[in-house]
Amino acid sequence: MRIIAIAATALLLSAAEAAQWDPVATFSILGYDPATGEIGGAVQSRVFSVGNGVLWAEAGVGVAATQAIVDVSYGPQAISLLKLGYAPDKIVKFLQDTDSDPKPENWSKAGRQFAVMNAHGDYAAFTGPKATAWAGHKGGRYCTAQGNILAGEGVVSGMVESFENTSGHLSLRLLAALEAGQKAGGDKRGMQSACMLIVKKDGGVWLHNDVVLRLQVDDNPEPIQELRRLVEKAVRQFRLGK
Repeated sequence: MRIIAIAATALLLSAAEAAQWDPVATFSILGYDPATGEIGGAVQSRVFSVGNGVLWAEAGVGVAATQAIVDVSYGPQAISLLKLGYAPDKIVKFLQDTDSDPKPENWSKAGRQFAVMNAHGDYAAFTGPKATAWAGHKGGRYCTAQGNILAGEGVVSGMVESFENTSGHLSLRLLAALEAGQKAGGDKRGMQSACMLIVKKDGGVWLHNDVVLRLQVDDNPEPIQELRRLVEKAVRQFRLGK
């Protein structure tokens, strides 16, 4: 009987822990460097392996971030529509309008958050009215920051300000934005994973490689700190921005 009681308690704790970390919270930034033509994004979240669904990018086309009550298909759809010449604001509206909302009870499209940027740095973002507070987005010069279940508006404001006021390679500017967002309170639930993706036509270190950087921290108590270690190593080793 004692074994059964312990097992039951463990199940209850697991359920409580699952409820504690639901829904998923995320903050991200998309950015463009007109001097190099590189475009990309960075994201941090209190969820395992956030890089597996948030950031989507293609060299010469653009970048997208899909988060909150996520429909991951928004990412590849956005890239396809950018290829067809759609403006970012038209893409955001189109994806919302054509979303069939298959699970309105617990995965409503009104809770989705999404941003898209084309290869010239033009962008648009959407935060649904049912995205868990605090949720919102803010744009700057060649950047847009967005997040949900955040400490407050200061998170996205700090991200934009830091991106605009940081020099160096795009990776360092995106990273500085994540650090500023976390300093402002970040995800109210804490930290777990982070990711960065930067693309440019033939901008990678190998032949016919459009990926400048693809870095992923899947599970770490200090994911942004670990991402900085990887970024700084990549900048030195690949001589990025030189």
